[in-house]
Amino acid sequence: MRGSFKNIKPLFAMVAAAGMLASTAEAREFTIASWGGTYQEAQRNTYFTPFSKDTGTAFLEDTYLGGWAQFQAMQDTKQFPWDVVQVETSELVRGCEEGVFVTLDWSKIVPKTELLPDAVSECGLGLIVWSVVIAYNGDNVKKQPATLTDFWDTKTWPGKRGMRKGPKLNLEFALMADGVAPADVYKILNTPAGVDRAFKKLGQIKPLVQWWEAGAQAPEWLAAGDVELSIAYNGRITNAQKDGKNLKMIWDRTIFAIDSWAIIKGAPNVDVGYKFLKYTTDPGRQAEFTKSYAYGPTHKAGISMVAPDRAKSLPAGDNLKTGLFGGSKEALEFWVDFQEEMTERWNRWVAQN
Repeated sequence: MRGSFKNIKPLFAMVAAAGMLASTAEAREFTIASWGGTYQEAQRNTYFTPFSKDTGTAFLEDTYLGGWAQFQAMQDTKQFPWDVVQVETSELVRGCEEGVFVTLDWSKIVPKTELLPDAVSECGLGLIVWSVVIAYNGDNVKKQPATLTDFWDTKTWPGKRGMRKGPKLNLEFALMADGVAPADVYKILNTPAGVDRAFKKLGQIKPLVQWWEAGAQAPEWLAAGDVELSIAYNGRITNAQKDGKNLKMIWDRTIFAIDSWAIIKGAPNVDVGYKFLKYTTDPGRQAEFTKSYAYGPTHKAGISMVAPDRAKSLPAGDNLKTGLFGGSKEALEFWVDFQEEMTERWNRWVAQN
């Protein structure tokens, strides 16, 4: 959830004053890098500190800023300031291909069958399931929407729409709203006709759209009545609900993905990294984490431990029945191959009256 999907600001960076921590030749404390902010605070309380107490392992934290720059620095300098990092699927795949991440020995972690299939990969252990949903303010609609197609129904809901700025997610939502099954989205999107179809569908609501860039904007606009319906991160809506806002989510055709732990190849504490990864697969801890942050567990048993009321707000179980997995092989291949082309076309399209 990130420069791409999660707009979580760093909380702090516990890095040596000289900048990057020591090279692989030098011993240092076990170091975990994640997304910072309230998200990493929740991780600290659920995973980092308990792991330290239970194993006697001292640890440091750092903030991963998203993208590839920090990994490129490791490749260039042969210095590895982190042992474990949480990444999105696109960086996970690249890091695995370029030898930045350890090829995991799953016998040291957990039986693969205990996890959601998409949480298991060559170099990554999926930790959370996050999603993008349709949201609305229950105080500001005369009739409650129920499906993705309702987002395009401007007669029943004539107000403004909030959508994430950029082609990713929006092209997928548009095709699904136009009747394409989630399983066929990237097959259709991989054709010129499919791309044209997606932009044509978006054009139907373009005059009503306000484009948000920060994840916090969607719930703010909904709460203020600036938009009637909005695409939003499920965690953002849940946090707004905690603050007393009457915001609601629609899970129909949600787009969801998984963030994963990866172990840095060449880091001095790889063995501890394996122990930490195994620790975070504990289903009870994964279920406990959902109380602090509304992202779903990846351990099948952990999903069943989530209280029913809380499960309604998580990208898990029945909420994902009609969803599109945005971290699939097909999704990654499409956006790796066509990100620049789609962005250029998107910018031209947005600029048109």
